[in-house]
Amino acid sequence: MLKHLQTFSGHQNPVYALANSDKAGIFFSAGNDKGVVEWSLKKMAFVMVKVPVQSSVYALHNYNNQLFIGERSGAFSVYDFIEQKVIARVNAHAKPIFDIKTIKSKNELLTTGEDGTVAVWSLKDFTEIYRFQVAYDTVRCIAISPDETEIAFGCKDHLVRIYNLADYSLKQTLEGHKLPVTSLAYHPAGKYLISGSRDAQLNIWSLPSYVLTQTIPAHLFTIYNIAFHPTLPYFATSSQDKSIKIWDAENFKLYKILSLEKAGIGHTHSINKISWSNDGKYLISTGDDRKVMVWQIEG
Repeated sequence: MLKHLQTFSGHQNPVYALANSDKAGIFFSAGNDKGVVEWSLKKMAFVMVKVPVQSSVYALHNYNNQLFIGERSGAFSVYDFIEQKVIARVNAHAKPIFDIKTIKSKNELLTTGEDGTVAVWSLKDFTEIYRFQVAYDTVRCIAISPDETEIAFGCKDHLVRIYNLADYSLKQTLEGHKLPVTSLAYHPAGKYLISGSRDAQLNIWSLPSYVLTQTIPAHLFTIYNIAFHPTLPYFATSSQDKSIKIWDAENFKLYKILSLEKAGIGHTHSINKISWSNDGKYLISTGDDRKVMVWQIEG
């Protein structure tokens, strides 16, 4: 299924964010260090510190040859890979940015975080188009439906809020978790929305109705990330309990646990972020132990 392939050390502090490059075999990591780091999956090696940053990075997002960097300061930077430089820096929020996503069909960028607002930006010139209050406290994560008609926000008040993407109007509020919602992902074919929380549960919401069909006691502590494989019917979850779990995306059967305890190798602290490589051959994980690990699909 998955086996440990490589451990990259080099970060001096906890790592919170990962992003793939448009260029095959390249990915980026960032956290409490002074820069965004570039790594090569082809050479299994450190490449360079790509972009210096002014404060801790909690969100990385790659789109259309640009890397968006969301910082603890509430600002985001845009690094252009063609121009090989930072082309914009925007003071977007008064508090830290926790997630960044792009709406391809609208050519818009979304940022959100600790102030509970979602800001909508033009991808042409990074000017603000619209801003709305989703929660009175932190909005931790964003998920966009595959058809780009709806958007889900995971909130500290333990709610998932669903908005229409056409006009950013509130469509539905989902109550299922007892503690803050920390991770969200839509099934790639739009079958369901999955939410993870500090309550260590995964909730499965069927679409289009958003009826709660299943609750899975998936981890021991907070579920920080949910990542669907790009082509295969699997998804991975990562947690504060130091484990990664691989699940069947159709019946939610647990396939594999990647942890120090189970596999003899793994992270020693909270796993904050996981990401599949673009070709689906590797799963990348990182967290509070400052390590970036690469897991390879076997067979």
